[in-house]
Amino acid sequence: MAKFYLSIFGLLFGVIVIDQYIKYLFVDGFRFDGECISLTLTYNRGVAFSMFSFLEENLKWIQLVLLGGVIFYMWKYVEKRYYLPASIIIGGGLSNIADRFHYGGVVDYVYWHCGFDFAIFNFADVMIDIGVAWILALNWFEQK
Repeated sequence: MAKFYLSIFGLLFGVIVIDQYIKYLFVDGFRFDGECISLTLTYNRGVAFSMFSFLEENLKWIQLVLLGGVIFYMWKYVEKRYYLPASIIIGGGLSNIADRFHYGGVVDYVYWHCGFDFAIFNFADVMIDIGVAWILALNWFEQK
């Protein structure tokens, strides 16, 4: 059982460390412009697609409380098979919230512009998406 919980915290902190290191590179000046993808520093003061940016400084506190509630709920009521994908989601969420405290907004840097403009995102966002897809897959295969 200790190995299982070590895996959970390893994933969670691994996502945070990797994401924060990549963001540090971009804050430090790294940039790449390609035909379809550009890697360029942007600060998102809102959430997805800059929604709720009008909440300004309050947004980080709201997100922190919401994420704390999710962690509490998961610990008390959710099956252990969801802990690994949830740790990836929580790690990504905590890393993005840390950006709000440190930089005043989430550090985004991957910009897709091949054929159409897409949202600018980061590694933590990708990890959150992977965690959600993992949970959906667990539910899908359970029903089969």
